[in-house]
Amino acid sequence: MDLKGEINRRRTFAIISHPDAGKTTLTEKLLLLGGAIQIAGSVKKNKIRKTATSDFLEIEKQRGISVATSVMSFDYKDNKINILDTPGHKDFAEDTFRTLTAVDSVILVVDSVKGVEEQTRKLMEVCRMRATPVMIFINKMDREGKNPFELLEELEKELKIAACPFTWPIGNGSRFKGVYNLLTESIQLFSSGKTSLSEMLFETHDISDPMLKEHVGEENLRKLKEEIELVTDLFESYHNSLYREGYLAPVFFGSALNNFGIPELFETFITIAPHPSALKTVERVVLPDESQFTGFIFKIHANLDPNHRNRIAFLRICSGKLERNKMYFHTRLNKKMRFSAPASFLANEKSTIEEAFPGDVVGLYDTGNLKIGDTLTEGENLHFSGIPSFSPEILKEVINRDPLKTKQLEKGVIQLTDEGLAQLFTQQPGNIKIIGTVGDLQFDVIKFRLEHEYGAKCDFRPLPFIKACWLTSANKLKLNEIVNRLSNTIAFDKSNTPVFLAESEWMLKMAKEAHPEVQFHNSSEFTAK
Repeated sequence: MDLKGEINRRRTFAIISHPDAGKTTLTEKLLLLGGAIQIAGSVKKNKIRKTATSDFLEIEKQRGISVATSVMSFDYKDNKINILDTPGHKDFAEDTFRTLTAVDSVILVVDSVKGVEEQTRKLMEVCRMRATPVMIFINKMDREGKNPFELLEELEKELKIAACPFTWPIGNGSRFKGVYNLLTESIQLFSSGKTSLSEMLFETHDISDPMLKEHVGEENLRKLKEEIELVTDLFESYHNSLYREGYLAPVFFGSALNNFGIPELFETFITIAPHPSALKTVERVVLPDESQFTGFIFKIHANLDPNHRNRIAFLRICSGKLERNKMYFHTRLNKKMRFSAPASFLANEKSTIEEAFPGDVVGLYDTGNLKIGDTLTEGENLHFSGIPSFSPEILKEVINRDPLKTKQLEKGVIQLTDEGLAQLFTQQPGNIKIIGTVGDLQFDVIKFRLEHEYGAKCDFRPLPFIKACWLTSANKLKLNEIVNRLSNTIAFDKSNTPVFLAESEWMLKMAKEAHPEVQFHNSSEFTAK
């Protein structure tokens, strides 16, 4: 198959949600439907086995949450599916945000009982910033939750996106029987299947089919007919361009746990979701069907094998073809590199591949040369944009508990923050190291890893700052003026960009008003502003 054919058959997307909305369960059911696994629970079991072999990931096991993005690739009906299952916990939101730079679309999972939650809103803001196409799966319809009309109105109001229902629930809670496909005007009813594929019980394109009443009940059927008439009048009809541009979200109802509504979601996704498209670099726009290879690193995972201290860098291929053992140009280091064992993934199972194409996510074994945001090409000096660091909400000073291990501590802090686990700022005088995160759990991970991987012990002293904002200005004199005047609340990131550390929203507001020629950014990706 030629390059364009390989591109057209790929669908690369992330599954995102607030914690406990059913994201990992949905991921498993998509893998089950696609034939990638044979029994639900495989992904979770693999995660447990993986944590048992790694002291760092023991925290994941103890807390019962996902702390890292999982990559899963498989073939389905001549399509290559790349799923990125992201952490839902807010303390690891930055890993999720960076993952969104490597996908072409997302499926957002919403709990029908709780509706739109805090993390749902934040994730949608990032999707909107990047104009990422979004599908919404309203999960847990088998529980007593909110009315479907109420949920759709909440989606539009809270997420600021037009909702377009593709399926409609037949009952809800204990009366939930399945979904009606509004586009095909058909019903496929399945048996409940928590660990395996559901068996189809009944299929019809006629809502008046007398057999349908026997399966769903007279009251459910009467209510379904009434709601179908209402929903087509109240909500936006589907327009492909509006979906692709991020203004309209196809909405599906179901229960991931019981396999209800999953086939309708998956089949529609394969049909309308975008294949890999053009991506921006600082220098130019890169088209996926260009013959020359390009790609960027969006995630690094270290210590997968504690005996070897190995790291895997996750690469999104943007154009051309990646080939095993071929030399590629690392634009930041200005040198060539060869990768002898590029890997594809199914959860924590890895396999070496000979080639990969635009849209694919591959793992590159790395000894420390690669960093998040790095670009690889076949020689052209390009730098992919849009891989931001977001304003941390918790900032703490690193306190060295063992002065004899100062070098080890500095090396560990630099390498762990290179992975994107947290952000590192330096404040003068005194070369004070400040680590910024979006949650306290990252400090536990950093402290543990510094001691067990680098032999360095540290404590973290809380600082009175609530936010870090990157500073830029076309007027360098004005920028230097604010850096000098507010030196007690100024630090510098790894690229030596000044950062304002705000003690309160009021202090931030005052600083902005006092220095109108200086821009205060909530992320390090200034070109997106």
